[in-house]
Amino acid sequence: MNGKQLKNSILQWAIQGKLVPQDPNDEPASVLLDKIRQEKERLIKEKKIKRDKNASIIYRGEDNSYYEKLLATGEVKCIDEEIPFEVPKGWEWCRLRDIILGTNAGKSPNCEKRPKKSEEWGVLTTTSIQENAFLSNENKVLPKHYVITPEHCVRYGDILITRAGPVNRTGIVCMVENNCDKLILSDKTVRIDYMHDYCNPKFLVFVLNSSAIHELVMSATVGMAASQVNVSQGSIQNTLIPFPPFKEQQRIINKLEAILPQIEKYNNAQNKLDELNKTAKDLIKKSVLQEAIQGKLVSQLEEEGTAKKLLGQIKAEKQRLVKDGKLKKSALNDSVIFKGDDNKYYEQIGKKCLDITDEIPFVIPETWQWVRIRDVFQLNPKNEAEDEKLVAFIPMEKISAGYKSDFTFDTTKWGTIKKGFTHFANGDVAFAKITPCFQNRKSAIFHDLPNGIGAGTTELKVLRPYGNTIDRWYLLYFLEAPYFIDEATFKGTANQQRIVVGYLEDKLFPLPTPKEQQRIVAQIEKLFEQLESVN
Repeated sequence: MNGKQLKNSILQWAIQGKLVPQDPNDEPASVLLDKIRQEKERLIKEKKIKRDKNASIIYRGEDNSYYEKLLATGEVKCIDEEIPFEVPKGWEWCRLRDIILGTNAGKSPNCEKRPKKSEEWGVLTTTSIQENAFLSNENKVLPKHYVITPEHCVRYGDILITRAGPVNRTGIVCMVENNCDKLILSDKTVRIDYMHDYCNPKFLVFVLNSSAIHELVMSATVGMAASQVNVSQGSIQNTLIPFPPFKEQQRIINKLEAILPQIEKYNNAQNKLDELNKTAKDLIKKSVLQEAIQGKLVSQLEEEGTAKKLLGQIKAEKQRLVKDGKLKKSALNDSVIFKGDDNKYYEQIGKKCLDITDEIPFVIPETWQWVRIRDVFQLNPKNEAEDEKLVAFIPMEKISAGYKSDFTFDTTKWGTIKKGFTHFANGDVAFAKITPCFQNRKSAIFHDLPNGIGAGTTELKVLRPYGNTIDRWYLLYFLEAPYFIDEATFKGTANQQRIVVGYLEDKLFPLPTPKEQQRIVAQIEKLFEQLESVN
């Protein structure tokens, strides 16, 4: 159990009345609720608040079912299915609206996107509201001539809740317990005006942040995507709340404030351990991939021959593509890398023969062959298809990061993306050529594309093996190995750097026999699977 799970469990015990013992001498919550209704009536008569037409009383019937009576109409309905759990004797279920004075949100004018300075006014961003923590520096500076409305000002002691944003940032509650000078609410932040003498604000914050009650808030959200949902103030006010006696609220707070700092220490220690485990796993994976491309992961078998035969097959496939007009004749101008009698490595390009010993990064088995990537793969090949044909469109954000990366895609017509985008087809291997996606190993083997082809972000480099000469998974693992990832050089601005032109094309590629490629891939996957099974 991690720190967050432990905290959620303890909060659940707290709101179910299981964290501290009940005191039979406590004034029951039913009496407290009646006092709240009387106080509201007084404030209504004094015209300080308006009558809530949705105010209600929740009670337990003789059949042990829960019922809700609307005060405005007298209508009674059974709400058994809404009650998420039982509460102890002396506690009551109520709607949030029945124990608060109301809620209000602010405004979100066009602002300069920087935190305000001391003499300026700012509007809160939703990130200012963290679970049980208020971050006053998370704001945007208001325009100089913006008219401040007092009811929108953030005050010490306010309870705030986010009402809009991504799913993981909506319905988060905190109490303002630090400096909040010259800040106003935004339209995505809501203040809950609680009744100081009848409800402990810290208890209310813990209740609303508990997983069970948070789920009730989130069940009322609307929105088309997880990236942007919202919940109305009415829905927030309608949330069911377990309500204990006033003195028990304080006992629960005292217990939580003693326990939660210890949970935070546990959580920090757990996070450090998780990070250490992840780092260790990543280092082992890097080591496995490096061993693999150096020919140290599996043994070489004499009956599998050598990679020279494979080079002949690649050359034959290239000649066929040239003959069919699908490849330029210049692609046949391969270099040949060989080991001389003096144990040095040479590269022959036409009639020139260069000593490239200093380029060779490591020793490979005698059955393998050093080649240039440009000589054994088509780089950024082009597709041909009818404009109306449905194909895949893949922006960078739809490609996963990490080992054995994958992707998702949108479907569109070929005519809309055939120009201005990088092409790819089933079986192509691609990787991100920009930082930080490159170091994060954003790469993929394309498969199951609509009509077998697609296009996408120009920040991809695409490699297409000639026929079935080179195993796609061996290529992908090569692209994720330290030899390829860690040695890349970049150019460009700090925010957008790309690998230098020629890095991929000129990179030396250790080529095993086809069968050994398959055995290497199988061994990598076996070792990675074993590694992931280790806690």
